[in-house]
Amino acid sequence: MPDLPPPQDAAEAALFAECWDAVLSYADLCTAGAGTAHQLADEAFTLGMRELRAARGAVRGRTARLPVIPQLLTAVRETAAGWESAGKGHKLDPDLRLWLNSEAAARYTGPPLGRPIALRGLRDMPEADATLLWLAEVESLPLPTVARRLGLDPLTTGAELDQVRVLFHDRCHRAHRDTPLDAECRSYARLLDAVTRSPGAETPEDLSRHLATCVPCAEAAACLRLHGGGIPAALAGGVIGWGALAYLERRRRAAEVRLGVGAPSGRGARTEDEVARGRVLRGSLLAAAGLLSAVALGVSLMPFGTPDDADVSARDDQKPIAAPDTPHPEPTPAPSRSAAPATTRTVPVPASPIPAPTRTRKPAPPAPKPSATPSPTPPPATCHVAYHLDDEWSDGFQASLHITTDTPLSGWQLTWTFPDGQHIGQTWDATPHQSGARVTAEAKSYNREVAAHGTIAFGFVGTRDGGNGAPRGFRLNGQPCANG
Repeated sequence: MPDLPPPQDAAEAALFAECWDAVLSYADLCTAGAGTAHQLADEAFTLGMRELRAARGAVRGRTARLPVIPQLLTAVRETAAGWESAGKGHKLDPDLRLWLNSEAAARYTGPPLGRPIALRGLRDMPEADATLLWLAEVESLPLPTVARRLGLDPLTTGAELDQVRVLFHDRCHRAHRDTPLDAECRSYARLLDAVTRSPGAETPEDLSRHLATCVPCAEAAACLRLHGGGIPAALAGGVIGWGALAYLERRRRAAEVRLGVGAPSGRGARTEDEVARGRVLRGSLLAAAGLLSAVALGVSLMPFGTPDDADVSARDDQKPIAAPDTPHPEPTPAPSRSAAPATTRTVPVPASPIPAPTRTRKPAPPAPKPSATPSPTPPPATCHVAYHLDDEWSDGFQASLHITTDTPLSGWQLTWTFPDGQHIGQTWDATPHQSGARVTAEAKSYNREVAAHGTIAFGFVGTRDGGNGAPRGFRLNGQPCANG
């Protein structure tokens, strides 16, 4: 049994303290006894730290890698696989041995485009964002603890986590599109991306039937869904595979114990909020169990929007996976996070209207002629439009819009003009019409009502032939909007 590598500096010592408990917890699931669990954890921790240090020394941006805890948990699985191959499988859990010799385990070491979508999506994120997502969703740490560990502002960590969830959705959508799919699956790819962004409405019947019979698309749906609490199971299942749900439950209980609400003597003193939170977490784990054993069975629990869309295009770009950062015993505050968030996030913009600047007229002359008529000052805009180009390829693009209105609305219609002959196609959370370069997007039945200073958000996939300039001339219900 190898000795654990000594930490190289204070930052790595803090990393050891933060990660050892997670590694030992998963190693205990994989083995049949406490002594064997420590042996597996020691070997895996040594392997994982060696890989992390080697990655630090590599040229930045050349290889995509996972954040520290997922990387170390992957080392546990790989070490267990090594034990099985070396004739030491009797030390492992029998169910794990069956899994290690199955096609499910082979996916994690097979061709990159065949690996789990959640694994590829997390690996494609900046490490700082991926770490925030993993600590909050899988390790079940309270946001103040996550903020302290990552050097974030506790007041804004919740909002940043919402943005990171959307970024994870986008990366998983791209990974799904890059996966070799048959014609039927590819025809549903963009529709799946669209409906998983909406928390309301029912599942379109054709999509529901497809997800019930197609495991790859059902797995993608579990990763893409922003609402309903399924992200923890999708992340754990995609990264570590076997034992993911049991690991999630252990980490949740460990977090409760650290907070003083999980000890047996205090079980009756838990608040209603804590009880509700536990029920929600347990419910989400059960709902996502299909992702690991029969993924398609869990999809029926996912509420999807029902877009009124045009035909779904089957042409997709092939983008490489981008690169994301990195590592027993005595807790020390972790160094502040310095990685900048990704620039391609597509996130709802908080309601914060930005009025357009108004013109300032010079004082009138001392003795104006009676017949002089002053030029009218245009009224300030009562809405603000933010247009985001989320993705583009040789003959198409994906975009989203966020409209903030100063006044309450009961039904809305947004118009604009494309400058380069673009054409709008599949749309979610709005109904589109186009005549030449002029486009009209109308409210759906479920988002007609908008409060004063509220935000409208929708998106679409479009086609282009050459240029792809931003649209102009936005008008909301006939009134001009500021654009920025």
